[in-house]
Amino acid sequence: MAFTKGNVDSGEKRLAELGYKQELQRSLSVLSNFAFSFSIISVVTGITTLYNTGLTYGGPISMTYGWLIAGSFSMFTALSMAEICSAYPTSGGLYFWSYRLAGRKWGPFASWITGWFNIVGQWAVTTSVDFSLAQLLQVIILLSTGGGNGNGYYASKYVVVAIHGGILILHGLINSLPIYWMSYLGTLAAALNLIGVFLLMILIPVVSPERKSAKFVFTYFNKDNAGIHSSPYTFLLGLLMSQYTFSGYDASAHMSEETKSSDKNGAYGIISSVGISMVVGWGYLLGITFAASDIQHLLDPNNDTKGYGVAQLFYDAFKQRYGSGTGGIVCLCLVAVIVFFCGMSSVTSNSRMAYAFSRDGAMPLSSLWHTVNKSEVPVYAVWLSAGVAFCMALPYLGSAVAFQAMVSIATIGLYIAYALPILFRITLARRRFIPGPFNLGRFGLVVGWVAVLWVATITVLFCLPVSYPVTKDSFNYTPVAVGGVFLLSIGSWNLNARFWFKGPVANIVEKEAPFSDKVMPYAE
Repeated sequence: MAFTKGNVDSGEKRLAELGYKQELQRSLSVLSNFAFSFSIISVVTGITTLYNTGLTYGGPISMTYGWLIAGSFSMFTALSMAEICSAYPTSGGLYFWSYRLAGRKWGPFASWITGWFNIVGQWAVTTSVDFSLAQLLQVIILLSTGGGNGNGYYASKYVVVAIHGGILILHGLINSLPIYWMSYLGTLAAALNLIGVFLLMILIPVVSPERKSAKFVFTYFNKDNAGIHSSPYTFLLGLLMSQYTFSGYDASAHMSEETKSSDKNGAYGIISSVGISMVVGWGYLLGITFAASDIQHLLDPNNDTKGYGVAQLFYDAFKQRYGSGTGGIVCLCLVAVIVFFCGMSSVTSNSRMAYAFSRDGAMPLSSLWHTVNKSEVPVYAVWLSAGVAFCMALPYLGSAVAFQAMVSIATIGLYIAYALPILFRITLARRRFIPGPFNLGRFGLVVGWVAVLWVATITVLFCLPVSYPVTKDSFNYTPVAVGGVFLLSIGSWNLNARFWFKGPVANIVEKEAPFSDKVMPYAE
């Protein structure tokens, strides 16, 4: 291909300067890029699936204010990531950033650790999203066949895992389509998220015959179910619902090599997905909480939905008003469609990360995972993501606690990967970082430090016990899961990878990089 300055996209130009060929089809607009991150954040998915956590640990007050706290600090993280993404718009995203920012001496090690936390965290996100959809379908089937009064069908854990596998197969098939189809579906997913949020936040409180007061929503603190006597501790644990939701927006970075003008639009996708999610998510959260008539009833494992809080809330609202909960089931079906698209976008992001990481030789069978088909889709990486997400759900067959440990790194693992390149940008690279079109100027260091300190805080917080006394059934296995990833990545580095992994590998020779005298070195 002949390059000229007049007909080459700025993102493709920057990619060539960084040493990579354009192998994926660059056809996503800024809206499409935003849509993937917005769909993975998916406030409907996060709030619906973890609403029980919010109700248990603090209730309305921890959710109402916790959402704003988590969202605000997540925006600091998003701003710092956007600044780095603008400078290095590649599918590798976080691990590539760590390499460039950590410098020649520490770059390979920093890249290795960041990459493995990122990809394992992404696999955990896909696992948690698709498995939560399987559990939601379990409840929808239960309500549709008679409810939890003994008449309805409640699928066994084996059936739930099978449903999870079926969902992943569908997501693998969809993600094997050309990227322009994924662009349309990603935009549709974002639209459904927005429509669904506004519809549910208005419809549920309007239909519900028993609406709570503003005093309840903004001042009531529930600690009856937490099993913890400290109110501040309970409140902090309640942040998990919000912080879990605000994750996955690194998708905009991983889609950079398929986004037009990605040196600008990738950054805009990250920031806008977090900002819009923060606003509409708070509205959704307030709307359904105004209809939360009885917290104890919603959490009761013997209610119609077996203790699925939001599902019971929707079902009760319509049943009390119209004598039938059918409307609530329809609303849950809408939520299920939104969660399905969230999982679809998650697999897309996973596969691009696997493609980039294997392109640099960092994964077993790397030559397979970075192969693209005739539609310029890394199809093997797509099915790798789906397959790993299925395997990560299998511990549920033995223990729900073990499964929770497996997916707990969805939040902590990802945020550690988010924080590492930011940390290197504000320390090792603070004087030599050259920003791209989007930059924070003199505020970059301050924003970066706030982001890193916040990630350090939530990492410690979410590793603390969630109930007392601590037993084998209540033990918080998050530090075990996160520590396991850390030890495995460190161990594999010391025993093997340090001898051969030198960081990102350029696949473009000097004469093919038309916009610079030479390919830029990966570390300064």
